[in-house]
Amino acid sequence: MPDQPLTSRGAVTYQRILDVATQEFAEHGIAGARIERVVAAARTNKAQLYGYFGNKEALFDAIFFGSLERIVNVVPIDAADLADWAVRLYDEYLRRPDLIRLATWARLERRPTGHLVDDPDRLDDRKLSAIAEAQAAGLVRPGDPFDVMALVIAMSMAWSPVSNVYAATAEEPAEVHEQRRALLRESVRRAVAAD
Repeated sequence: MPDQPLTSRGAVTYQRILDVATQEFAEHGIAGARIERVVAAARTNKAQLYGYFGNKEALFDAIFFGSLERIVNVVPIDAADLADWAVRLYDEYLRRPDLIRLATWARLERRPTGHLVDDPDRLDDRKLSAIAEAQAAGLVRPGDPFDVMALVIAMSMAWSPVSNVYAATAEEPAEVHEQRRALLRESVRRAVAAD
């Protein structure tokens, strides 16, 4: 098992490695990321990085699973208002485009089909339960809760950094983002509303 930092200085270096490696993996993917660039930018060395994380794959895993937890915690689902959840996801992709890029690299390089992560690592139980409860209450259309969740997430990514049509940035005019939010909110509302 990799070592955990024992000192405050070690904790700062550990976090610096995570921050730098997040950008490296987001930009270059797993195969294209270079540990040499990470240690240089993080002002550390390979021995320390490998001591903390074990290897490049484990470093990616630490970052990737941390990003999944971040999305769950920063953008909690509200199944009674999936349209608002979609808009909040859109906003998070604008704030942290690296998070969606990490998921895309994991999809491209590790799991081209099926679930993005193994069942024990999936963090969607709460989301699926919330959607099922909203369906039972007549707030959300019938259907597999996973498919409803996947549809809403896909709609929220329409302008994400990995869109094959148009990748939005936070630097675009606020009114453009407001127009997209309104369109997204109304489209999701219509797509998931109970008949």
